[in-house]
Amino acid sequence: MPEKLIFELSRNGRKGYTLPSNDVPASSESNSIPVKLIRRVPAELPEVSENEVVRHFVRLSTMNYHIDKGFYPLGSCTMKYNPKVNEKTSAMPGSADIHPLEPQEAIQGALELMYNLADMLREIAGMTAVSLQPAAGAQGELTGIMLIRKYHESKGKVRSKILVPDSAHGTNPASVAISGYRAVSIKSNENGTVDLEDLKQHLDDEVAGMMLTNPNTLGIFETDIVKICKMVHDVGGLMYMDGANLNAIVGLVRPGDMGFDVVHINLHKTFSTPHGGGGPGSGPVAVNDKLKDFLPVPVVEKKGDKFVLDFTKPNSIGKIHSFFGNFGMLVRAYTYILSHGPDGLRGNSTNAVINANYLLSRLRGAFILPYKARPMHEFVLSADKQKERGVKTLDIAKRILDYGYHAPTVYFPLIVHEALMIEPTETETRETLDAFADALLKIDEETKSMPDVVRSAPSTSPVRRLDDAHAARNVNVCFKE
Repeated sequence: MPEKLIFELSRNGRKGYTLPSNDVPASSESNSIPVKLIRRVPAELPEVSENEVVRHFVRLSTMNYHIDKGFYPLGSCTMKYNPKVNEKTSAMPGSADIHPLEPQEAIQGALELMYNLADMLREIAGMTAVSLQPAAGAQGELTGIMLIRKYHESKGKVRSKILVPDSAHGTNPASVAISGYRAVSIKSNENGTVDLEDLKQHLDDEVAGMMLTNPNTLGIFETDIVKICKMVHDVGGLMYMDGANLNAIVGLVRPGDMGFDVVHINLHKTFSTPHGGGGPGSGPVAVNDKLKDFLPVPVVEKKGDKFVLDFTKPNSIGKIHSFFGNFGMLVRAYTYILSHGPDGLRGNSTNAVINANYLLSRLRGAFILPYKARPMHEFVLSADKQKERGVKTLDIAKRILDYGYHAPTVYFPLIVHEALMIEPTETETRETLDAFADALLKIDEETKSMPDVVRSAPSTSPVRRLDDAHAARNVNVCFKE
């Protein structure tokens, strides 16, 4: 039975509270509230009892899919479980109740936390300095390209283009364009990694840098990364690493050691701060000696036994976010790193790789693996075989909802036809992976025996299949009959 709107449950005069008698002298609204703030018409709020409110929102909550409810196989997004201790520390009064305008003397603990976290991320990335200011991975990307631009300005020539692999995240060319550069696509080879011959054709003194995800968006490690970095450096360009897939290599290899000059770190992907839902994010940027003087201000520094915010960086690109970053996310990441330690973080990376390769071993017979190189923490399959039976990737993604799972990422990266991009993360058990694999294998069989059922899925979700084009353009969504 469809859940009614809270306004449909409303009845005049019904309420879920009782206020005590007024025990202070009464005063008129006009004496205590500015006239311009007084409503002329009462707010149209629902009138419902307490138990109706509780039951309504509990019913709604069970319709939502979330990480505390089930497995997210979303490739590239890294939707792993967030330990509850992270939430506990971020909710402590010293974390939740401080204000960024408090004097530095009163927030020494917060500044020390940021200083220590930046130092940890610097070590993990193999870099010289870190800014915690960017509020998301995409803003970290933009910051990194702005740093590259500032570097070339300091050398007297801005240059005009940034090289981006054809398998890259869509935010890469967007960050390039916003920074005033032209994005130039570099082809992938038959292994799913950068085609060195195509790269060579695009290298000249107009190349400001190259953006590269490693492992890349196919989940494959760029084994020629040292050679790639040298090729770009030889023409005076800089290397930017999109840190979206850093969770596959923490404790195993460092971006700075590979030859990168700058990397952003998605705290939600790698260090388990909340992901999605429209809330605050965090995308710190780590740089080497070439770029450290251009980092955003303020920078947290230690002077004697005190921690201070240093705004005196004359070559800085300036502020790219209010104050000094989303502090609650920093507390969560700091908690996560301290909880695991170096060995635990390295173990998380290896477990992510093991989980992905185990799940791939269960699925590669039923689906096409377009690139044969062994992946790391995620992999991309093609549903071309299923499409020949009249069932598209989108149909499979909708059908998996009927089995109680969130769908994988679909139709990305663009270089894979009918793509299914799957990332189990390190937090899932073998039993969960087996159950998910069994569901996908059953759907593969359904594409042979009852393709109409798959094409009409989902059949058990709160809403049926949406008219995608209409839904993308209208808030009040119309459903297909």
